[in-house]
Amino acid sequence: MHRETTGALIARSLTNHRVDTIFGIPGAHMYDFNDALYEQRHKLRFIHTRHEQGAGYMAYGYAKSTGRPGVYTVVPGPGVLNSGAALCTAYGANAPVLCVTGNIMFDLIGRGRGQLHELPDQLATLRGLTKAAARINHPSETSDVMAALFTQMLSGRQGPVAVEAPWDVFGKKGSCDNPAQTGRVVPAPQPDPDEIKKAIALIAAAKNPLIMVGGGAVTAGREIRELADRLQAPVTAHRSGKGIVSDDDPLSLDFVAARDYWKTTDVLIGIGSRLELQYMRWRWMPKGIKVIRIDIDPTEMVRLKPDIGIVADAAAGTRALVDALKGPSPPPRHEEFFQLKAKARAAIAEVQPQMAYLDAIRASLPRDGFFVEEVSQMGFTSRFGFPVYAPRQYVTCGYQDNLGFGYNTALGVKVANPDKAVVSVSGDGGFLFGLQELATAVHHRINVVAIVFNNSAYGNVLRDQQQTYQGRYIGSDLTNPDFVRLAESFGLTGYRVSSPAALRKTLEEALALDAPSLIEVPVEKGSEASPWPFIHPPAS
Repeated sequence: MHRETTGALIARSLTNHRVDTIFGIPGAHMYDFNDALYEQRHKLRFIHTRHEQGAGYMAYGYAKSTGRPGVYTVVPGPGVLNSGAALCTAYGANAPVLCVTGNIMFDLIGRGRGQLHELPDQLATLRGLTKAAARINHPSETSDVMAALFTQMLSGRQGPVAVEAPWDVFGKKGSCDNPAQTGRVVPAPQPDPDEIKKAIALIAAAKNPLIMVGGGAVTAGREIRELADRLQAPVTAHRSGKGIVSDDDPLSLDFVAARDYWKTTDVLIGIGSRLELQYMRWRWMPKGIKVIRIDIDPTEMVRLKPDIGIVADAAAGTRALVDALKGPSPPPRHEEFFQLKAKARAAIAEVQPQMAYLDAIRASLPRDGFFVEEVSQMGFTSRFGFPVYAPRQYVTCGYQDNLGFGYNTALGVKVANPDKAVVSVSGDGGFLFGLQELATAVHHRINVVAIVFNNSAYGNVLRDQQQTYQGRYIGSDLTNPDFVRLAESFGLTGYRVSSPAALRKTLEEALALDAPSLIEVPVEKGSEASPWPFIHPPAS
């Protein structure tokens, strides 16, 4: 009979599920699990961070950029709560993230004795932040619980999960009948032939179809491109769908260009998307438009009811549509779409200085490099102004839009993609949420280039208080450190540039380093043009 500690069995389960990296901070409740990670150190790289939120965001960046599970471990109570923002982000952006944590002694859970790191009901708290959460009460349960959580995390609409074990259970030895047990991805429903037939009827009558893709379609790029070509329908995306069809493809439209096309759209085909642009940002529908949705989550067909709802994996659902199409494709519309792109590009070129700096970054970042945005003036503008050429290369926070996620997430992206260039773009406000992870970058040689645009303000708040609240400023002005000297104090190479041309040259130099680095870009307070007329345009 096989006997191991619960901690060892959890570590074994991680390696059985092909996890190769875990982020986190050791702590007393977790010592037996931490020791098990030491035993697995040749299979599991442990990257220790300087804050629990950093660990959670690094796991998120790992997952978001690869589609593979990102795993982190923190102590219970305050450790879990500190990482809660990252779990919210993973939930909102449908990322497979696993939190491994502890709890107080088994016999004291729920008794309110005030034990170290005790929460009134930690498991309930975790269940409110994740797709699923479970407790391991005895070593014999470990493989079953872990396999079930991996199944839930990776099946259907993906999302974060969490597992906890009481302090005294981590070190308890017990038998485990099947320590090699792993979870399995539950097969997605096959596209309903009747719904496909109805969708084809709508498409056949369409003159101006539009395809909208989201994060649920990242593995369906080939099928979506084929559908677009067969229909001569442009493809657009908001954030997580960027790059599924390359931005330099003749059938791709950024969402500024797509809004012009939207005025004449008669069929909207949403694939793996909440259709946030059309329903929550553009906020109007062309008269008589029909909506077709392909989504693996059946509840999406209730939340936002389409004319035709196809519950299926994005690739399989799109393939079914392509295979059911009859007759020749319409004549190419590339020139028409090019004109829309050119008009949009001329309009967004007025968003300065953001667009000039984003153009400089795009010119220096390799085509297969990763760009990690942040809740900032540069990040907002990048959502429509930064071209992306493949899925997952634009890493965003989804609808949580939580300040401070960017740099820490970028570290996880780089760990998962060590041979690719990774650039993090932050404002001064957001960057200071996680600056302590500069130490993590140096310690583990995580070679992210952090670009910090310093306008000495929470820029969006400042603008809103100026424009909407008649200059009644409160809490929007910031006093900052010298970012170059700050970076150097951590052991990074620091740069300061004051023009797009200088940023382009310096970024090329920083990307060539075999070390992490930081580039500060001073920006005059209040000088940035607002990107919001493009992100939230007035309803027609």
